[in-house]
Amino acid sequence: KSLAITVTFFFYFCSSWDETHFGKMGSYYINRTFFFDVHPPLGKMLIGLAGYLSGYDGTFPFQKPGDKYEHHNYIGMRGFCAFLGSWLIPFAYLTVLELSRSQPAALLTAALITCDTGCLTLSQYILLDPILMFFIMAAMLSMVKYNSCADRPFSACWWFWLSLTGVSLAGALGVKFVGLFIVLHVGLNTISDLWQLLGDLNLTMVTLGKHLTARILCLIVLPLILYTTLFAVHFIILNRSGPGDGFFSSAFQSRLLGNNLHNASIPEHLAYGSVITVKNLQMASGYLHSHWHLYPEGVGARQQQVTAYQHKDYNNLWIVKKHDANTDPLDPSFPVEFVRHGDIIRLEHKETSRNLHSHQHEAPMTRKHYQVTGYGINGTGDSNDFWRIEVMNRKSENRIKVLRSQIRLIHLATGCVLGSSGKTLPKWGWEQLEVTCTPYLKETPNSVWNVEDHINPKLPNISLDVLKPSFAEILLESHMVMIRGNSGLKPKENEVTSKPWHWPINYQGLRFSGVNETDFRVYLLGNPVIWWLNLVSIGLYLLLGSISTVSIQRGIQLTAEVKGLCQVLLRGGGQVLLGWMLHYFPFFMMGRVLYYHHYFPAMLFSSMLTGILWDTVLRCCACCLSSFPLANWVHVFGISLLILGIAYSFYLFHPLSYGMVGPMAQDPQSPMAGLKWLETWEF
Repeated sequence: KSLAITVTFFFYFCSSWDETHFGKMGSYYINRTFFFDVHPPLGKMLIGLAGYLSGYDGTFPFQKPGDKYEHHNYIGMRGFCAFLGSWLIPFAYLTVLELSRSQPAALLTAALITCDTGCLTLSQYILLDPILMFFIMAAMLSMVKYNSCADRPFSACWWFWLSLTGVSLAGALGVKFVGLFIVLHVGLNTISDLWQLLGDLNLTMVTLGKHLTARILCLIVLPLILYTTLFAVHFIILNRSGPGDGFFSSAFQSRLLGNNLHNASIPEHLAYGSVITVKNLQMASGYLHSHWHLYPEGVGARQQQVTAYQHKDYNNLWIVKKHDANTDPLDPSFPVEFVRHGDIIRLEHKETSRNLHSHQHEAPMTRKHYQVTGYGINGTGDSNDFWRIEVMNRKSENRIKVLRSQIRLIHLATGCVLGSSGKTLPKWGWEQLEVTCTPYLKETPNSVWNVEDHINPKLPNISLDVLKPSFAEILLESHMVMIRGNSGLKPKENEVTSKPWHWPINYQGLRFSGVNETDFRVYLLGNPVIWWLNLVSIGLYLLLGSISTVSIQRGIQLTAEVKGLCQVLLRGGGQVLLGWMLHYFPFFMMGRVLYYHHYFPAMLFSSMLTGILWDTVLRCCACCLSSFPLANWVHVFGISLLILGIAYSFYLFHPLSYGMVGPMAQDPQSPMAGLKWLETWEF
C-alpha cells in the first residue's frame, strides 16, 4: 500500500481539496507566520516539519485546488501523511490479533483497510485525517496491549503500553478535537478496569491506590503535559503577525512581531478625553466604526451609519466624554479623571463629531435588535447618546485597563447592550459588519469589547509588554476561539456537505480534484463492497451478540470452543463496537457543517468488527459441521473467499483513488460506467 501511495502522490503535481488549507498552514509554520485554525496545532506542525526537513521553502501559495506545484518540493509533506496512513494496517492487524487471538481475523481486517479506496485517497494528500487516524489507532492498540498485560501489573511491558496510550491520546487530541472520542473510549475502559480490580479481594487498598495513581499519571497527567507543550511550541514558532491576528484579542496580538501593538507604548488606564479604538471580542469581528454615510431610506432612522470594520482606519477613533458635560477634558487646567466601572459616558466619533446613539428603531439586519447610529452636531445630541460602561472581568480595580479590561456598553434609555451581530451589511453599508443594540443582556463575545488604541497627552505611556497575557491566558483564549470557530463553521457556496446518516451507507463521496472530462479526477469514496459489508456486520453482530449473551445468561449448554468464541465475540467485538459508536454517534449532535471524511475513524472500528465477527461466525460453522470430513476447511475457505472478494472490489474501484481521465461515469463509454451503483456518486 505504501508503494502504491508513493507512486500516486509522486506523479500527481497539483494541489487537491483541503491541501489548500493544511499545506498552506504548513507553510505558515515554516515562515513563522501566525494563523488561525479551528483544530489544535499538532497535525499542521508535523506537516510543516515534514516540509521543512524535505527542503520545501514555504513559498507555494496554496490558493485553490488544482494549482500546479511546479518546482516546489511538496513530496515530503505528502510522503509524511502517506507514511502515517500506511501504519493504519499493521495497527488494525495487531489490535484485532490481540482481541481475538486469531490470525485470520487480523488478516481479514488488514485486507479491509488495505483495499479501502477512501483510506487510500485520504492518505495520499496533505491532510490531517491520516495523522489523526494514526494516533487514534495507536491509542487503541496501546490500550488493548496494556489490557493484555493485566496479569503482570507494574512490569516494564505494562508501564510501556500504559504510557504509550497516554502519548497517543495527546497526539489524537492535538490533531483534532474529535480525538476526544478515543480519550472517552480509553476512559471508559479504564473505569471498567478499575472496577474489576476493586472487586478483587486479594488486592490490598495500597495496591489499588498504586493502580489508580499509575492511570492518573499515564492517562491524565502525561497527556495534559504533552498537549500543553504542543501549544507552547506552537506559540513560540508562530511569533510573527499574520492572517490569524484578527481572530484574537488585542492583548494576544501585542505578542506578535510586526503587529502594530507589538512594543507599542500607550497610557494604561482610560480617562475622559482619551481618543480610543474599541474592538469587539467576537471572533473575526472588528472595530467600532462610523463614517459620513447615512442609513438609506426605509432602514431605521436616516442617521449616520455605525458599523464594525475589520481593518485599522481613522474612522475607528472615538473620544470618551462625560454624559453631562461639554468641557474639554484635555484642558490642562482640569485634573485627569479616569473612567470607572459603572460610569455613564458619551462616545463622540472623532472624524464626524457625532455621538454613538441608539433608539427603538429596528436594526437593519437583525430582527428585535435596535439600530445604532451616529447622532448630534459637534458632540451635542440627546439622552439616547448615554451609555453605562461595565467591566466584565474586573477584580478590585474599577478603572478601565487598555487591552485587558473586557467591557460592555449598556444603553441608558433602552437598557440594550451594544454588540456586533457579525452579519455583513449590503453595499450601502460598504459590506462592513452590522452593529446593533441587543435587548438580550446575556453576556456573549459579540457584546463584549476592549479598548485597543489609546491616546491621551495628559497620561504617561507604558510599554504594552507589561500588559501581555500569560501563557495560561493565551492557551485559554486560543481554545475559546477554536471552539467558537468550530461551532460557527458553515458550508461555503456550492460546497458538498453531508449528514451522518449518509456515511455508513456510502451515500455520497467528495470530489478531491478535477470536474471535467479533460481533468485528472480523484474522488473520495469508500470501497462500497467493504463499507456495505461493514454495515451488514454491525447489524449481524448486534443480533449474534444478543443471542450469545442470552444463551450464556440462561445457562444453555455450549461446547467449550463455542463458549470461547462467544466470549471473543462479546469482549473483543464489544470493544471495537464501542469505538465505532463513540466515533460516529456524537456527530448527530453537532451543529457545525459536516463532511464525508469525518466518518473514517469510525470506519476503521467497523472494519475491525467485521474481521472479528466473520472469523468467529466461520469458526462456529466449522464447529457445528465437525462431523463432516471437510468441516475444517469451512473457516479457511470462507476467510479466503472474503479476502479475494475484497481484493477484486479494490481492483474495480481503484481508479477513484489513483485518478480517472476521460468520460464521466454516466457516459456509457466511460470505464467506470458500470460502477456508478448509486445516482449520488459523482465520479
